Amino acid sequence: MFAVVESGGKQYRVREGQELVVDRLEGEVGDSVELPVGFVADDDGVDLGERTARVEILEHLRGEKIHVYKYKPKKDSRKKTGHRQSLTRVRVLEVSDGS
Repeated sequence: MFAVVESGGKQYRVREGQELVVDRLEGEVGDSVELPVGFVADDDGVDLGERTARVEILEHLRGEKIHVYKYKPKKDSRKKTGHRQSLTRVRVLEVSDGS
């Protein structure tokens, strides 16, 4: 059985007990957070009911630095910036049954 959870405008395919890295979530390390579930699939088929997934926050971290360099030829125009995304590592504890 797997579920598709939504976090930070993205969708992730997860199973119970799986760890994944998502965009920064509100909460402290050790807290439990609810994420909406798009659908759940198993051997019987697909279930589109209203469900949530309970995840535990394991750690907050920063992603790899990305360098952005803008350049316009013959205009003496250059701009270099960087970005590091704030991330959260979570573990999926359970997917609710929708009841």
